[in-house]
Amino acid sequence: MQLADAPAPDWSHVARLSDDTGLLEHARNAIVRREHGYCVDDVSRGLLLICREPRPTIQLAGLAERYLAFLTHAAGSDGGFRNRFSYGRNWEDEPSTGDWWGRALWGLGTAAGRSSVPWIRREALNAFLVGCRTRSAWPRAMAFAGLGAAEVLRTDPRCTDASELLADAATVIGLPSAGPDWIWPEPELTYSNPALPEVLIAAGDLLGDETLLRAGLKMLAWLCREQDHDGHLSVVPVGGWQPGVPKHRFDQQPIEAAATADACATAAAVTGDDRWDEQLFRAIAWFLGDNDGRKPMYDPLTGGCYDGLTANGPNVNQGAESTLALVSTLQHARTLATRSATRPSGGLA
Repeated sequence: MQLADAPAPDWSHVARLSDDTGLLEHARNAIVRREHGYCVDDVSRGLLLICREPRPTIQLAGLAERYLAFLTHAAGSDGGFRNRFSYGRNWEDEPSTGDWWGRALWGLGTAAGRSSVPWIRREALNAFLVGCRTRSAWPRAMAFAGLGAAEVLRTDPRCTDASELLADAATVIGLPSAGPDWIWPEPELTYSNPALPEVLIAAGDLLGDETLLRAGLKMLAWLCREQDHDGHLSVVPVGGWQPGVPKHRFDQQPIEAAATADACATAAAVTGDDRWDEQLFRAIAWFLGDNDGRKPMYDPLTGGCYDGLTANGPNVNQGAESTLALVSTLQHARTLATRSATRPSGGLA
């Protein structure tokens, strides 16, 4: 499989799932299921990815405005965020600091640092600074928030609020254990695992802490080895993995492959070590069919991504989370292709 086999990021299905309020969460096949409403998790991902686009179209700029408005509406005065919003336009929960809080700060931080629209950058930063007043007890929520803080710091290294949040996120995650076989700082691998070493790598880089940087790289390298299966990526599935227990391989979620791509791209950018590109390529190839099911995970007719890889093949529903995971990874594929083309070797196979 060649890097050239990866298609360009396709926003068609993201647009299909979006309306004048936000980004609807679920689909049956490619048809939106309005009865499930919206969630801050997905809207935050949508804003983040649009702001990663180097030249967003007018359509994408309009979606970014909508998503940002949704997030500011979800924000509570104390820094927490609501998550679930019904299609009838009612909030179904109160502001708190679950994973959606962290993802909201990740999306807002990315918009503040990368959006091509000045007023979006300003408004996103205002919302980010309110949200980072609080902290979460959950390591993954803190990791997501820390990644948003890293985006702010890359633009404004003097932002004390962002540097404190990033440092706190790294502290919550902790350092690898000393054991030779299980170095992960948790007793099992669950979900969004790559975000943990990624935030340590970012903190080590941006806060000038070599210990954190080495720890993050060590954790990510170990996780990549754990997720290797016969030379291809086999991400931690629903139910997780525990030491001493045989690994089950299904149900794998696209968001896990995308998180692996994110972390490896960050490692490559921070270290300049192109060995991380091979791991990034495996995450890209997972979507193209180089996975445990040997099945492509996207629908070229809709631009959507299938919701999971089961023992019987892909779950062909195309929800927002999975489709955004595909778009995110194809953004990395585009960047990697450009970088590989400049190398004397001619790039990755």
